[in-house]
Amino acid sequence: MGDQPPPPKIAIIGAGIFVRSQYIPRLSEISDLVVVKCIWSRSEESAKEAVKMADKYFPEVESKWGDAGLDDIIKDSSILGVAVVLAGQTQVEMSLKLLKAGKHVLQEKPAAVSVKEAESALACYNSINTEVAGQPIWAVAENYRFEPAFVESKKLMAEIGDMMSIQVIIEGSMNSSNPYFSSIWRRNFNGGFVLDMGVHFIAGLRMLVGCEITSVSATTSHVDMSLPPPDSISALFQLENGCSGVFVMVVSSRSPKVLWRIVGLNGTLQVERGNKDGKHGYLVSLYTTDGQSKISFYPFGGVTEELKTFIHDMSQATLKKESYEAEPRSSFLEGARDIAILEAMLESGIKQGAAIEVKQI
Repeated sequence: MGDQPPPPKIAIIGAGIFVRSQYIPRLSEISDLVVVKCIWSRSEESAKEAVKMADKYFPEVESKWGDAGLDDIIKDSSILGVAVVLAGQTQVEMSLKLLKAGKHVLQEKPAAVSVKEAESALACYNSINTEVAGQPIWAVAENYRFEPAFVESKKLMAEIGDMMSIQVIIEGSMNSSNPYFSSIWRRNFNGGFVLDMGVHFIAGLRMLVGCEITSVSATTSHVDMSLPPPDSISALFQLENGCSGVFVMVVSSRSPKVLWRIVGLNGTLQVERGNKDGKHGYLVSLYTTDGQSKISFYPFGGVTEELKTFIHDMSQATLKKESYEAEPRSSFLEGARDIAILEAMLESGIKQGAAIEVKQI
């Protein structure tokens, strides 16, 4: 079709493990939809290494580094959007800098390192209105909201009737064989791996139940000294609809398990990490009152889906020129709400299980 616009051009800010293991491979799968124009890093060496991986899919990709390289990206009007994949402590500042320059931004999770940072970032974002096309899109890459398993499970929730009880059980595998284990930035902020990993599991929970958590009471502990504190959390949480549940997370376990289980008046829905025919993903089980069970397997696909959504939103916003309503699942606000719940749990842990109201953002 002659009137098909060319694929939009993006830049990637960051050249670390996640860019090399996820962004480049996933973007290569959708190279008909997007062009990676450049990859930036603080150091010339890591930018060039990442470009070496990407250039077989995006032959014109360039490496950029340091302040001068960042300036080039900001001034390049052909770059519509930027993926910000940096240490958690520096992402918000970088995202806002690029948003102010009129670029659409997809920022890696966590949305921020604290509720305080998230709130001031939102205030700053809401004041941005670039000459070109109103407010640029600020999306947070929370792949759990895009995982086919959660998208389908959300539809099944109607079949289990009124919620009675919820369990979220997370036994992670953050040990020395994990590439993120020695990541300095994840060890250097409040909540460490509990916050960095935990936002995913809270996102999955909020997506399924479809309503907000209002208060929490939690106990935290630190047993594995190779990990930053805390390395485990056991929390009770209350939903605004009156239902309550438990959230149990161990950062590193010898037998990893990732499970959401929701018991309703007419049945039970369970989403559990697993694999089938060599593919990793989620087993979704629906048990109904008549004793029937329906089990489906969904391979992981969330990272690709969130990237496709951002590319679509960015293209639409550019075409429409006026304020375009981007996919709410990707919004910075959703990412900030995940942080608020974990921050309340961590605060309750410090206060020996005192009930803490979750900050409603």
